[in-house]
Amino acid sequence: MAIVVNMPRLSDTMEEGTVAAWLKKVGDKIEEGDILAEIETDKATMEFESFNEGTLLHIGVQEGETTKVDELLAIIGDEGEDISALLNGGGTSAEATEEKTEEAAPAVEETKEATAASAELPEGVIVVTMPRLSDTMEEGTVATWLKKVGDSVEEGDILAEIETDKATMEFESFQSGTLLFIGLQEGDSAKVDELLAIIGPAGTDVSGVASSFSTAAPAAKAEAPKAEAKKEAPKSAPAPAAPSKPKTSAPAPTPVTADGRVHVSPLAKKLAEDKGINLTKIQGSGENGRIVKRDIENYEPATSAAAAGKFVPSGQEDFDDVDNSQMRKAIAKALTNSKFSAPHYYLSVEFDMENAMSFRAQFNSIPDTKISYNDIVVKACALALKQHPQVNSQWFADKMRLNNHVHIGVAVAVPDGLVVPVVKFANEQSLPQIGGAVRELAGKAKNKKLTPDEMQGSTFTVSNLGMFGIDTFTSIINQPNSAILSVGNIVEKPVVKNGQIVVGHTMKLSLACDHRTVDGATGALFLQTLKGYIENPVTMLV
Repeated sequence: MAIVVNMPRLSDTMEEGTVAAWLKKVGDKIEEGDILAEIETDKATMEFESFNEGTLLHIGVQEGETTKVDELLAIIGDEGEDISALLNGGGTSAEATEEKTEEAAPAVEETKEATAASAELPEGVIVVTMPRLSDTMEEGTVATWLKKVGDSVEEGDILAEIETDKATMEFESFQSGTLLFIGLQEGDSAKVDELLAIIGPAGTDVSGVASSFSTAAPAAKAEAPKAEAKKEAPKSAPAPAAPSKPKTSAPAPTPVTADGRVHVSPLAKKLAEDKGINLTKIQGSGENGRIVKRDIENYEPATSAAAAGKFVPSGQEDFDDVDNSQMRKAIAKALTNSKFSAPHYYLSVEFDMENAMSFRAQFNSIPDTKISYNDIVVKACALALKQHPQVNSQWFADKMRLNNHVHIGVAVAVPDGLVVPVVKFANEQSLPQIGGAVRELAGKAKNKKLTPDEMQGSTFTVSNLGMFGIDTFTSIINQPNSAILSVGNIVEKPVVKNGQIVVGHTMKLSLACDHRTVDGATGALFLQTLKGYIENPVTMLV
Protein backbone atom coordinates (compact mmCIF):
# COMPACT_ATOMS: atom_id res chain seq x y z
CA MET A 1 0.00 0.00 0.00
CA ALA A 2 1.48 3.33 -1.10
CA ILE A 3 2.20 5.87 1.63
CA VAL A 4 2.12 9.60 1.04
CA VAL A 5 5.00 11.43 2.73
CA ASN A 6 4.18 15.08 3.44
CA MET A 7 6.47 18.04 4.10
CA PRO A 8 7.19 17.66 7.85
CA ARG A 9 7.10 20.43 10.44
CA LEU A 10 10.70 20.36 11.66
CA SER A 11 10.51 23.41 13.90
CA ASP A 12 7.75 24.86 16.02
CA THR A 13 7.49 27.95 13.78
CA MET A 14 7.99 26.26 10.42
CA GLU A 15 5.29 26.96 7.82
CA GLU A 16 7.09 25.82 4.67
CA GLY A 17 10.27 23.95 3.80
CA THR A 18 12.79 23.83 0.98
CA VAL A 19 14.41 20.57 -0.13
CA ALA A 20 18.14 21.24 0.12
CA ALA A 21 19.18 17.76 -1.03
CA TRP A 22 17.59 14.39 -1.73
CA LEU A 23 19.67 11.56 -0.26
CA LYS A 24 17.48 8.94 -1.99
CA LYS A 25 16.30 8.79 -5.60
CA VAL A 26 13.23 7.24 -7.24
CA GLY A 27 13.60 3.46 -7.25
CA ASP A 28 15.82 3.31 -4.15
CA LYS A 29 14.92 0.94 -1.33
CA ILE A 30 13.92 2.73 1.88
CA GLU A 31 14.32 1.36 5.40
CA GLU A 32 12.71 2.85 8.49
CA GLY A 33 15.18 5.42 9.86
CA ASP A 34 16.89 6.11 6.52
CA ILE A 35 17.54 9.78 5.79
CA LEU A 36 15.32 10.75 2.85
CA ALA A 37 16.32 14.36 2.38
CA GLU A 38 17.83 17.47 3.90
CA ILE A 39 15.17 20.11 4.41
CA GLU A 40 15.82 23.78 4.99
CA THR A 41 13.45 25.27 7.58
CA ASP A 42 13.13 28.78 8.97
CA LYS A 43 15.83 27.92 11.53
CA ALA A 44 18.26 25.41 10.06
CA THR A 45 18.82 22.70 7.47
CA MET A 46 17.78 19.41 9.02
CA GLU A 47 17.84 15.74 8.05
CA PHE A 48 14.40 14.16 7.51
CA GLU A 49 14.19 10.45 8.12
CA SER A 50 11.67 7.94 6.84
CA PHE A 51 9.19 6.37 9.22
CA ASN A 52 8.24 3.74 6.61
CA GLU A 53 9.81 0.99 4.54
CA GLY A 54 9.43 0.31 0.82
CA THR A 55 10.57 1.77 -2.49
CA LEU A 56 10.72 5.49 -3.25
CA LEU A 57 8.14 5.71 -6.05
CA HIS A 58 7.79 9.47 -6.52
CA ILE A 59 9.48 12.73 -5.54
CA GLY A 60 7.03 15.64 -5.42
CA VAL A 61 9.44 18.47 -4.55
CA GLN A 62 12.75 18.79 -6.37
CA GLU A 63 15.97 20.10 -4.83
CA GLY A 64 15.75 23.86 -4.32
CA GLU A 65 11.95 23.89 -4.47
CA THR A 66 9.73 25.00 -1.58
CA THR A 67 6.34 23.78 -0.40
CA LYS A 68 4.01 24.27 2.56
CA VAL A 69 3.98 21.98 5.60
CA ASP A 70 1.81 18.86 5.04
CA GLU A 71 1.88 19.13 1.24
CA LEU A 72 3.08 16.22 -0.92
CA LEU A 73 6.81 15.55 -0.60
CA ALA A 74 7.19 11.96 -1.82
CA ILE A 75 5.43 8.60 -2.12
CA ILE A 76 6.77 5.31 -0.75
CA GLY A 77 5.27 1.91 -1.61
CA ASP A 78 5.86 -1.47 -3.19
CA GLU A 79 8.12 -1.62 -6.24
CA GLY A 80 6.06 -1.20 -9.42
CA GLU A 81 2.91 -0.14 -7.54
CA ASP A 82 0.46 2.09 -9.45
CA ILE A 83 0.30 5.51 -7.76
CA SER A 84 -1.47 7.42 -10.55
CA ALA A 85 -4.58 7.93 -8.41
CA LEU A 86 -2.50 9.59 -5.67
CA LEU A 87 -0.63 11.79 -8.15
CA ASN A 88 -3.84 12.90 -9.92
CA GLY A 89 -5.41 13.84 -6.62
CA GLY A 90 -8.55 11.88 -7.40
CA GLY A 91 -9.74 8.41 -6.58
CA THR A 92 -7.67 8.32 -3.44
CA SER A 93 -8.83 5.35 -1.44
CA ALA A 94 -9.81 5.66 2.18
CA GLU A 95 -6.96 3.32 3.03
CA ALA A 96 -4.43 5.48 1.24
CA THR A 97 -5.74 8.51 3.08
CA GLU A 98 -5.26 6.71 6.37
CA GLU A 99 -1.68 5.85 5.46
CA LYS A 100 -1.02 9.49 4.52
CA THR A 101 -2.24 10.59 7.93
CA GLU A 102 -0.06 8.03 9.70
CA GLU A 103 3.01 9.18 7.76
CA ALA A 104 2.48 12.84 8.55
CA ALA A 105 1.91 12.23 12.25
CA PRO A 106 5.47 11.49 13.42
CA ALA A 107 6.82 14.73 11.95
CA VAL A 108 4.13 17.15 13.07
CA GLU A 109 5.40 19.32 15.91
CA GLU A 110 2.50 21.63 16.62
CA THR A 111 -0.74 20.89 18.40
CA LYS A 112 -3.24 18.98 16.32
CA GLU A 113 -6.47 17.03 16.49
CA ALA A 114 -6.08 13.36 17.36
CA THR A 115 -6.43 11.61 14.02
CA ALA A 116 -7.75 8.45 15.60
CA ALA A 117 -10.83 9.98 17.17
CA SER A 118 -11.35 13.25 15.35
CA ALA A 119 -14.88 12.26 14.33
CA GLU A 120 -15.92 11.98 17.99
CA LEU A 121 -14.28 15.16 19.33
CA PRO A 122 -16.76 17.63 20.79
CA GLU A 123 -17.08 20.82 18.78
CA GLY A 124 -14.19 23.23 19.34
CA VAL A 125 -12.07 20.72 21.28
CA ILE A 126 -8.39 20.38 20.30
CA VAL A 127 -6.05 17.64 21.48
CA VAL A 128 -2.55 19.01 22.20
CA THR A 129 0.20 16.42 21.79
CA MET A 130 3.84 16.37 22.86
CA PRO A 131 5.57 18.55 20.23
CA ARG A 132 8.84 17.75 18.48
CA LEU A 133 10.93 20.75 19.58
CA SER A 134 14.23 19.60 18.08
CA ASP A 135 15.10 17.52 15.04
CA THR A 136 16.43 14.66 17.22
CA MET A 137 13.75 14.77 19.92
CA GLU A 138 11.96 11.46 20.54
CA GLU A 139 10.36 12.21 23.89
CA GLY A 140 9.93 15.18 26.19
CA THR A 141 9.57 15.91 29.89
CA VAL A 142 7.26 18.59 31.28
CA ALA A 143 9.51 20.83 33.38
CA THR A 144 6.83 23.36 34.36
CA TRP A 145 3.19 24.05 33.53
CA LEU A 146 2.56 27.79 33.10
CA LYS A 147 -1.20 27.25 32.80
CA LYS A 148 -3.51 25.18 34.97
CA VAL A 149 -6.82 23.44 34.26
CA GLY A 150 -9.57 26.03 33.90
CA ASP A 151 -7.24 28.82 32.72
CA SER A 152 -8.12 30.74 29.58
CA VAL A 153 -5.58 30.17 26.79
CA GLU A 154 -4.94 32.54 23.89
CA GLU A 155 -3.07 31.69 20.72
CA GLY A 156 0.62 32.39 21.41
CA ASP A 157 0.36 31.90 25.20
CA ILE A 158 3.12 29.76 26.74
CA LEU A 159 1.52 26.53 27.95
CA ALA A 160 4.53 24.81 29.47
CA GLU A 161 8.30 24.49 29.59
CA ILE A 162 9.38 21.19 28.07
CA GLU A 163 12.75 19.52 28.54
CA THR A 164 14.04 18.02 25.28
CA ASP A 165 17.23 16.12 24.54
CA LYS A 166 18.98 19.48 23.98
CA ALA A 167 17.42 22.16 26.15
CA THR A 168 14.41 23.26 28.17
CA MET A 169 12.14 25.20 25.82
CA GLU A 170 8.90 27.17 26.05
CA PHE A 171 5.96 25.58 24.22
CA GLU A 172 3.28 27.95 23.03
CA SER A 173 -0.34 27.26 22.19
CA PHE A 174 -1.51 27.45 18.60
CA GLN A 175 -5.18 27.57 19.68
CA SER A 176 -7.43 29.65 21.90
CA GLY A 177 -9.89 28.32 24.47
CA THR A 178 -9.86 26.91 27.99
CA LEU A 179 -7.35 24.37 29.28
CA LEU A 180 -9.67 21.43 30.01
CA PHE A 181 -7.23 18.60 30.73
CA ILE A 182 -3.54 18.05 31.51
CA GLY A 183 -2.26 14.64 30.51
CA LEU A 184 1.30 14.90 31.87
CA GLN A 185 2.26 16.18 35.29
CA GLU A 186 5.46 18.15 35.95
CA GLY A 187 8.44 15.80 35.81
CA ASP A 188 6.60 13.19 33.70
CA SER A 189 7.84 12.18 30.23
CA ALA A 190 6.06 11.08 27.06
CA LYS A 191 6.93 10.22 23.48
CA VAL A 192 6.46 12.81 20.75
CA ASP A 193 2.79 13.00 19.64
CA GLU A 194 1.42 11.46 22.85
CA LEU A 195 -1.33 13.27 24.79
CA LEU A 196 -0.15 16.44 26.52
CA ALA A 197 -3.31 18.46 27.11
CA ILE A 198 -6.80 19.26 25.78
CA ILE A 199 -8.08 22.75 24.96
CA GLY A 200 -11.68 23.68 24.14
CA PRO A 201 -14.76 25.62 25.20
CA ALA A 202 -15.15 26.06 28.96
CA GLY A 203 -17.25 23.36 30.62
CA THR A 204 -16.84 20.75 27.87
CA ASP A 205 -16.63 17.15 29.12
CA VAL A 206 -13.44 15.65 27.63
CA SER A 207 -13.01 12.67 29.95
CA GLY A 208 -13.92 10.27 27.15
CA VAL A 209 -11.49 11.91 24.74
CA ALA A 210 -8.63 11.69 27.25
CA SER A 211 -9.29 8.06 28.17
CA SER A 212 -9.57 6.85 24.56
CA PHE A 213 -6.78 8.94 23.00
CA SER A 214 -4.11 7.06 21.07
CA THR A 215 -1.71 8.39 18.46
CA ALA A 216 -1.92 5.14 16.51
CA ALA A 217 -5.51 4.11 17.24
CA PRO A 218 -7.45 2.61 14.29
CA ALA A 219 -10.37 4.55 12.86
CA ALA A 220 -12.81 2.08 14.35
CA LYS A 221 -11.86 3.30 17.83
CA ALA A 222 -13.66 6.54 17.13
CA GLU A 223 -16.91 4.58 17.05
CA ALA A 224 -16.62 3.20 20.56
CA PRO A 225 -19.99 3.21 22.35
CA LYS A 226 -20.74 6.45 24.15
CA ALA A 227 -22.11 4.44 27.04
CA GLU A 228 -18.66 3.00 27.64
CA ALA A 229 -17.14 6.46 27.71
CA LYS A 230 -19.74 7.59 30.22
CA LYS A 231 -19.06 4.51 32.29
CA GLU A 232 -15.39 5.40 32.59
CA ALA A 233 -16.00 9.11 33.08
CA PRO A 234 -16.13 8.97 36.90
CA LYS A 235 -12.61 7.48 36.96
CA SER A 236 -11.26 10.11 34.60
CA ALA A 237 -13.11 13.05 36.10
CA PRO A 238 -10.65 13.74 38.93
CA ALA A 239 -7.70 13.91 36.50
CA PRO A 240 -8.10 17.55 35.45
CA ALA A 241 -7.81 18.68 39.07
CA ALA A 242 -4.54 16.79 39.59
CA PRO A 243 -2.06 19.41 38.40
CA SER A 244 -2.66 21.77 41.30
CA LYS A 245 0.65 23.52 41.89
CA PRO A 246 0.51 24.79 45.49
CA LYS A 247 2.24 21.61 46.71
CA THR A 248 5.28 22.38 44.58
CA SER A 249 5.96 25.75 46.15
CA ALA A 250 9.69 25.98 46.77
CA PRO A 251 11.23 27.57 49.82
CA ALA A 252 13.70 29.48 47.63
CA PRO A 253 13.01 33.23 47.33
CA THR A 254 11.78 33.17 43.74
CA PRO A 255 9.95 36.24 42.37
CA VAL A 256 7.19 34.61 40.32
CA THR A 257 4.22 36.20 38.60
CA ALA A 258 0.68 34.87 38.78
CA ASP A 259 1.19 32.77 35.65
CA GLY A 260 4.24 31.04 37.16
CA ARG A 261 6.99 32.94 35.33
CA VAL A 262 10.04 34.61 36.88
CA HIS A 263 9.63 38.39 37.22
CA VAL A 264 12.91 39.80 35.85
CA SER A 265 14.05 42.81 33.85
CA PRO A 266 15.45 42.12 30.34
CA LEU A 267 18.89 43.48 31.31
CA ALA A 268 19.03 41.37 34.48
CA LYS A 269 18.01 38.30 32.49
CA LYS A 270 20.78 38.92 29.96
CA LEU A 271 23.37 39.39 32.73
CA ALA A 272 22.21 36.19 34.45
CA GLU A 273 22.56 34.23 31.20
CA ASP A 274 26.07 35.59 30.67
CA LYS A 275 27.12 34.62 34.21
CA GLY A 276 25.28 31.30 34.25
CA ILE A 277 23.13 32.28 37.25
CA ASN A 278 19.88 30.45 38.01
CA LEU A 279 17.23 33.18 38.39
CA THR A 280 15.09 31.07 40.72
CA LYS A 281 17.83 31.34 43.37
CA ILE A 282 17.70 35.14 43.54
CA GLN A 283 15.49 37.39 45.70
CA GLY A 284 14.50 40.42 43.62
CA SER A 285 14.84 43.89 45.13
CA GLY A 286 12.84 45.75 42.49
CA GLU A 287 9.16 46.66 42.43
CA ASN A 288 6.94 43.72 43.45
CA GLY A 289 10.03 41.53 43.93
CA ARG A 290 11.27 42.00 40.38
CA ILE A 291 14.88 40.93 39.73
CA VAL A 292 16.94 43.88 38.51
CA LYS A 293 20.55 44.48 37.46
CA ARG A 294 21.91 45.09 40.97
CA ASP A 295 20.50 41.74 42.16
CA ILE A 296 22.58 39.91 39.55
CA GLU A 297 25.71 41.95 40.26
CA ASN A 298 25.43 41.38 44.03
CA TYR A 299 24.47 37.70 43.87
CA GLU A 300 26.69 35.20 45.69
CA PRO A 301 25.84 31.48 45.55
CA ALA A 302 24.84 30.14 48.95
CA THR A 303 26.99 27.41 50.46
CA SER A 304 25.15 24.41 51.83
CA ALA A 305 26.10 21.70 54.27
CA ALA A 306 24.31 19.27 51.94
CA ALA A 307 27.30 19.48 49.61
CA ALA A 308 29.37 17.50 52.12
CA GLY A 309 28.02 14.23 50.72
CA LYS A 310 25.75 11.53 52.01
CA PHE A 311 26.77 9.72 55.21
CA VAL A 312 27.14 5.97 54.74
CA PRO A 313 28.12 3.72 57.69
CA SER A 314 31.41 1.90 57.27
CA GLY A 315 31.11 -1.51 55.62
CA GLN A 316 27.60 -0.87 54.27
CA GLU A 317 26.78 -0.93 50.56
CA ASP A 318 24.72 2.02 49.41
CA PHE A 319 23.67 3.64 46.13
CA ASP A 320 21.23 6.15 44.67
CA ASP A 321 19.37 5.59 41.40
CA VAL A 322 19.08 8.72 39.27
CA ASP A 323 16.69 8.73 36.32
CA ASN A 324 18.38 9.52 33.02
CA SER A 325 17.40 12.97 31.72
CA GLN A 326 16.44 13.51 28.09
CA MET A 327 19.83 15.16 27.57
CA ARG A 328 21.72 12.22 29.08
CA LYS A 329 19.84 9.76 26.86
CA ALA A 330 20.61 11.86 23.79
CA ILE A 331 24.31 12.10 24.69
CA ALA A 332 24.54 8.34 25.19
CA LYS A 333 22.85 7.62 21.87
CA ALA A 334 24.83 10.17 19.83
CA LEU A 335 28.27 9.32 21.22
CA THR A 336 27.72 5.57 21.00
CA ASN A 337 26.65 5.97 17.39
CA SER A 338 29.68 8.15 16.61
CA LYS A 339 32.23 5.90 18.31
CA PHE A 340 31.04 2.74 16.60
CA SER A 341 30.18 4.13 13.15
CA ALA A 342 33.07 6.53 12.52
CA PRO A 343 36.60 5.01 12.43
CA HIS A 344 38.41 7.32 14.86
CA TYR A 345 42.14 7.96 14.89
CA TYR A 346 44.09 10.55 16.88
CA LEU A 347 46.91 13.02 16.17
CA SER A 348 48.66 14.67 19.13
CA VAL A 349 50.84 17.80 19.11
CA GLU A 350 52.46 20.20 21.60
CA PHE A 351 52.56 23.94 20.85
CA ASP A 352 54.84 26.66 22.24
CA MET A 353 52.55 29.17 23.99
CA GLU A 354 55.02 31.96 24.85
CA ASN A 355 53.90 34.27 22.02
CA ALA A 356 50.23 33.47 22.63
CA MET A 357 50.55 34.41 26.31
CA SER A 358 52.21 37.73 25.46
CA PHE A 359 49.66 38.40 22.71
CA ARG A 360 46.72 37.78 25.06
CA ALA A 361 48.17 40.01 27.78
CA GLN A 362 48.65 42.88 25.32
CA PHE A 363 45.21 42.37 23.76
CA ASN A 364 43.48 42.39 27.14
CA SER A 365 45.20 45.65 28.04
CA ILE A 366 42.79 47.37 25.67
CA PRO A 367 39.93 48.90 27.75
CA ASP A 368 36.74 46.79 27.92
CA THR A 369 38.42 43.92 26.08
CA LYS A 370 38.88 40.39 27.39
CA ILE A 371 39.74 37.29 25.38
CA SER A 372 40.61 33.81 26.59
CA TYR A 373 43.04 31.22 25.28
CA ASN A 374 40.01 29.24 24.12
CA ASP A 375 38.92 32.20 21.98
CA ILE A 376 42.38 32.20 20.35
CA VAL A 377 42.08 28.45 19.66
CA VAL A 378 38.60 28.82 18.15
CA LYS A 379 39.73 31.66 15.86
CA ALA A 380 42.86 29.75 14.82
CA CYS A 381 40.80 26.64 14.02
CA ALA A 382 38.36 28.66 11.94
CA LEU A 383 41.14 30.17 9.82
CA ALA A 384 42.95 26.83 9.45
CA LEU A 385 39.74 25.07 8.37
CA LYS A 386 39.34 27.52 5.48
CA GLN A 387 42.67 26.22 4.19
CA HIS A 388 41.83 22.56 4.82
CA PRO A 389 38.18 22.03 3.76
CA GLN A 390 38.50 18.25 4.00
CA VAL A 391 38.76 18.57 7.79
CA ASN A 392 35.69 20.84 7.62
CA SER A 393 33.60 18.11 5.99
CA GLN A 394 30.71 15.69 6.48
CA TRP A 395 30.34 12.04 5.44
CA PHE A 396 27.35 10.65 3.57
CA ALA A 397 26.88 7.15 2.17
CA ASP A 398 27.33 8.31 -1.44
CA LYS A 399 29.31 11.52 -1.09
CA MET A 400 31.52 13.72 1.07
CA ARG A 401 30.45 17.33 1.66
CA LEU A 402 33.23 19.92 1.90
CA ASN A 403 31.84 22.93 3.76
CA ASN A 404 32.97 26.35 2.59
CA HIS A 405 31.55 28.01 5.71
CA VAL A 406 33.00 27.49 9.19
CA HIS A 407 30.71 26.94 12.18
CA ILE A 408 32.67 25.98 15.31
CA GLY A 409 30.92 23.96 18.00
CA VAL A 410 32.22 24.66 21.52
CA ALA A 411 31.63 21.89 24.07
CA VAL A 412 30.11 23.25 27.30
CA ALA A 413 29.69 21.19 30.48
CA VAL A 414 26.31 21.55 32.21
CA PRO A 415 24.90 19.71 35.26
CA ASP A 416 22.97 17.23 33.09
CA GLY A 417 25.87 16.47 30.76
CA LEU A 418 27.30 18.23 27.73
CA VAL A 419 25.95 20.57 25.06
CA VAL A 420 27.66 21.98 21.98
CA PRO A 421 26.47 25.49 21.08
CA VAL A 422 27.74 26.77 17.75
CA VAL A 423 29.68 29.94 16.87
CA LYS A 424 28.49 30.63 13.33
CA PHE A 425 30.93 31.93 10.67
CA ALA A 426 33.74 31.95 13.23
CA ASN A 427 36.38 32.75 10.60
CA GLU A 428 34.63 36.07 9.88
CA GLN A 429 34.47 37.15 13.54
CA SER A 430 37.09 39.03 15.55
CA LEU A 431 38.55 37.60 18.75
CA PRO A 432 36.36 39.81 21.01
CA GLN A 433 33.29 38.82 18.98
CA ILE A 434 34.12 35.14 19.38
CA GLY A 435 34.73 35.64 23.10
CA GLY A 436 31.39 37.42 23.54
CA ALA A 437 29.53 34.76 21.56
CA VAL A 438 31.07 31.89 23.54
CA ARG A 439 30.27 33.54 26.90
CA GLU A 440 26.68 34.24 25.86
CA LEU A 441 26.14 30.69 24.59
CA ALA A 442 27.76 29.16 27.68
CA GLY A 443 25.47 31.22 29.93
CA LYS A 444 22.42 30.08 28.01
CA ALA A 445 23.62 26.47 28.17
CA LYS A 446 23.93 26.55 31.97
CA ASN A 447 20.40 28.00 32.25
CA LYS A 448 18.97 25.53 29.71
CA LYS A 449 17.93 28.37 27.44
CA LEU A 450 19.75 27.39 24.25
CA THR A 451 17.53 27.20 21.18
CA PRO A 452 17.84 24.36 18.62
CA ASP A 453 19.23 26.84 16.10
CA GLU A 454 22.09 27.69 18.48
CA MET A 455 23.09 24.02 18.69
CA GLN A 456 22.83 23.03 15.03
CA GLY A 457 25.05 23.29 11.99
CA SER A 458 28.55 22.87 13.44
CA THR A 459 31.25 21.82 10.95
CA PHE A 460 34.02 21.32 13.54
CA THR A 461 34.16 21.08 17.35
CA VAL A 462 36.55 22.29 20.07
CA SER A 463 36.57 20.68 23.53
CA ASN A 464 38.73 22.37 26.18
CA LEU A 465 39.50 20.81 29.59
CA GLY A 466 42.59 22.93 30.21
CA MET A 467 40.80 25.02 32.83
CA PHE A 468 40.41 21.80 34.89
CA GLY A 469 44.16 21.15 34.86
CA ILE A 470 43.98 18.36 32.25
CA ASP A 471 47.18 18.16 30.21
CA THR A 472 45.98 15.89 27.41
CA PHE A 473 42.88 13.89 26.46
CA THR A 474 40.98 12.61 23.43
CA SER A 475 37.35 13.22 22.46
CA ILE A 476 34.62 11.44 20.53
CA ILE A 477 33.72 13.14 17.25
CA ASN A 478 30.55 15.23 17.35
CA GLN A 479 28.85 13.89 14.23
CA PRO A 480 28.20 14.86 11.50
CA ASN A 481 31.56 16.65 11.96
CA SER A 482 34.68 14.91 10.68
CA ALA A 483 36.98 16.02 13.50
CA ILE A 484 37.14 17.38 17.03
CA LEU A 485 40.06 19.17 18.73
CA SER A 486 40.83 18.41 22.38
CA VAL A 487 42.67 21.26 24.14
CA GLY A 488 44.73 20.75 27.29
CA ASN A 489 46.24 22.96 29.96
CA ILE A 490 49.15 25.40 29.45
CA VAL A 491 52.06 23.89 31.38
CA GLU A 492 55.27 25.54 32.58
CA LYS A 493 58.15 23.17 31.86
CA PRO A 494 61.80 23.02 30.76
CA VAL A 495 62.12 23.31 26.96
CA VAL A 496 65.05 23.43 24.58
CA LYS A 497 65.48 26.67 22.62
CA ASN A 498 68.54 27.44 20.52
CA GLY A 499 70.40 24.55 22.16
CA GLN A 500 69.67 25.84 25.68
CA ILE A 501 67.34 24.46 28.33
CA VAL A 502 65.03 27.29 29.43
CA VAL A 503 61.68 27.65 31.19
CA GLY A 504 58.86 27.60 28.68
CA HIS A 505 55.08 27.20 28.39
CA THR A 506 53.50 24.57 26.18
CA MET A 507 50.01 23.27 25.45
CA LYS A 508 49.08 19.79 24.21
CA LEU A 509 46.29 19.27 21.70
CA SER A 510 44.77 16.11 20.24
CA LEU A 511 42.81 15.94 16.98
CA ALA A 512 40.31 13.09 16.62
CA CYS A 513 39.54 12.44 12.94
CA ASP A 514 37.03 10.35 11.01
CA HIS A 515 39.19 8.25 8.68
CA ARG A 516 36.38 8.10 6.11
CA THR A 517 36.87 11.79 5.33
CA VAL A 518 40.20 12.86 6.84
CA ASP A 519 43.38 10.92 6.05
CA GLY A 520 46.36 11.05 8.39
CA ALA A 521 48.39 13.40 6.19
CA THR A 522 45.41 15.73 5.81
CA GLY A 523 44.97 15.94 9.57
CA ALA A 524 48.70 16.53 10.05
CA LEU A 525 48.75 19.40 7.55
CA PHE A 526 45.78 20.99 9.32
CA LEU A 527 47.65 20.84 12.65
CA GLN A 528 50.71 22.42 11.04
CA THR A 529 48.58 25.35 9.85
CA LEU A 530 46.95 25.57 13.29
CA LYS A 531 50.40 25.62 14.91
CA GLY A 532 51.36 28.64 12.81
CA TYR A 533 48.34 30.62 14.00
CA ILE A 534 48.50 29.68 17.69
CA GLU A 535 52.27 30.10 18.07
CA ASN A 536 52.12 33.42 16.16
CA PRO A 537 48.61 34.77 16.91
CA VAL A 538 49.36 38.19 15.46
CA THR A 539 49.03 36.54 12.01
CA MET A 540 45.31 36.06 12.74
CA LEU A 541 44.84 39.84 12.69
CA VAL A 542 46.12 40.26 9.13
